[in-house]
Amino acid sequence: MTYSGSVHPSGSRTAIQPVTNWTPPACWYEPRSVAEFKKYVETMYEETINTPGQANYAKAAVGEFRNLYKDGEYKDYNADQADDGNWWVAVQNPDRVDDPASMQCSRLPFWVPNNEDPGVDQAVTPQVLAESAYNRIRLPDTKVTLAPLQVTKVNLPTWAWLDKAEFKEVSVTASLNVAGINIQATTTAKPVSLKLEPGTADAQTYPASGDCTLNTDGSIGEPYVKGKADEAPPCGIKYLRSSGGGTYKLRATITWQINWTGTGGTGGDLPDGTFGATQDITVQEIQAVNR
Repeated sequence: MTYSGSVHPSGSRTAIQPVTNWTPPACWYEPRSVAEFKKYVETMYEETINTPGQANYAKAAVGEFRNLYKDGEYKDYNADQADDGNWWVAVQNPDRVDDPASMQCSRLPFWVPNNEDPGVDQAVTPQVLAESAYNRIRLPDTKVTLAPLQVTKVNLPTWAWLDKAEFKEVSVTASLNVAGINIQATTTAKPVSLKLEPGTADAQTYPASGDCTLNTDGSIGEPYVKGKADEAPPCGIKYLRSSGGGTYKLRATITWQINWTGTGGTGGDLPDGTFGATQDITVQEIQAVNR
């Protein structure tokens, strides 16, 4: 499986987080041609037995595995049927290799004739590709633009907004083109709302819920314009007490709406996801300021 588009590295801690308990698949089964499967097994065998200090039980296990497909139940990896079918193998999601759920695809590699159903629930499909791409979406840093910037005043509304040129739809396409199977799915994330958490109970958010929704032009919030210092912003915060010698941790979290389209006209929605970050805000005890 390969990924293209706005992709972040596997295992990144900046992955989008589903708002529900849903998680992308921990494992699945996908096909390998006879040549690909033979190369995989033989390479694993050679690396294991030739690794200095390798435990004898590991060498024995990989030898038994190899013999099953080379000289045991199967002969020479079914080379004489190379045009008639494929091997199906278990694959772990690289972002969930430490998750016990990734071991649920525990069936040994098995042979499936062409045009036959592999007969396993976790067989790869466009939807599996789309769900796998979910956690590979690279999102822009969730840093809102503020006015005043970083240093504000007690009882002075702080305006907040997102740059619509940066916060726009992003997509990742997952593709699988092996053993005569060519499928793909594109998973797209669209920003729909911004939640502000001021980092203290001594603050007021605009709107009161702290949830700033998407404007009709695709932006969130409204840039501050000189002369509006005393107006209530459509998206923002008013701190009611100074931060003393420290700062408040303003957390901005964006909710992203996720959908996908795939091979054969497939597609649908996936759970919304969130991604957030904190910014240090200094609040001073000055009642009036020109800006």
